[in-house]
Amino acid sequence: MTISLRHLIASAALLFLLPPTSSIAQHSKKPKATFELQALAPEFWKLIDRDARLETMGTDFGFTEGPVWDPTGFLTVSDESKNAIYRLYPDGHREQLIALGDPDGNTYDSQHRLIDCASVLRAIIRLSPDGKTYDILADHYEGKKLNSPNDVTKGPDGALYFTDPTLDLVRGEKQEIPFQGVYRLDAKGEVTLLTKDLEQPNGLAFSPDGLYLYIDDSAQKNIRRYRFHSNGTVSDGIIFGDEKVEGASGVPDGMKVDKRGNLYVTGPRGIWVWNPDGKHIGTIVLPEQPANLTWGGPDYSTLFLTASSSVYILPTKVKGFLSYPLKAVKR
Repeated sequence: MTISLRHLIASAALLFLLPPTSSIAQHSKKPKATFELQALAPEFWKLIDRDARLETMGTDFGFTEGPVWDPTGFLTVSDESKNAIYRLYPDGHREQLIALGDPDGNTYDSQHRLIDCASVLRAIIRLSPDGKTYDILADHYEGKKLNSPNDVTKGPDGALYFTDPTLDLVRGEKQEIPFQGVYRLDAKGEVTLLTKDLEQPNGLAFSPDGLYLYIDDSAQKNIRRYRFHSNGTVSDGIIFGDEKVEGASGVPDGMKVDKRGNLYVTGPRGIWVWNPDGKHIGTIVLPEQPANLTWGGPDYSTLFLTASSSVYILPTKVKGFLSYPLKAVKR
């Protein structure tokens, strides 16, 4: 089903109904901190230069989320509080693609088409090439409405994998599924439950070798690791890391992996960097509390960080891993 722009604007009007427990509330604005690289192990400096500088790509947003880099030279960014998805360019100018109630995480599919978690629609959607309309790919599981899809990634098998917490469930709307799940969405539109053992599943990412799926839990403030199987199922879930800090704001949210298997997860004060063995090796402290991140730039060694009202850029010494095609598919 393809939706026109006037229907999009109407859906955006629903955002004022979001509950106070939404993901936006979890990252409420506070005085800006000072950028700092905090190494907890020497290996941290193999990933980021000691003199690396943080730059601001764009600011004066409402609440930034869902960054994805396009190889033609722009970043797609969701703004949850301004109810829109934008293209943000290196020189700072932006173009609005679509008006949409509480857009969240984004990714590309195997054909380099933009996929979005549309929280108010309670759906996974695919945007048209011009970004002005969308198709609903999934909005139900076993006949019941999804909660509020939060983040999505492409799997090694080409299917889409997404989290469905209640963090952005519209106030007044009923939770029809009695749990917060993680799902697989195949090319035929079939939605399959992977796991329901997380309280509020949020960010997710695959390891470069495709053997593991990482999922974080914003309520429990930890990161789970599951064995991923070629048939699109998971098993052997363990707690990979814990980001609980007494009295600190910020929770595990978006995450990405580099080609060496290191995990970069949003957490209290910034981005927590974990090595493949589950050791917290350092933190990238940011001026604003981050919600998500992605790899981009000419060689995909640059981190693009969405943090409250801004988007920041940080060069690294390692190339990022992204599970979707890095080159745009000719249409």
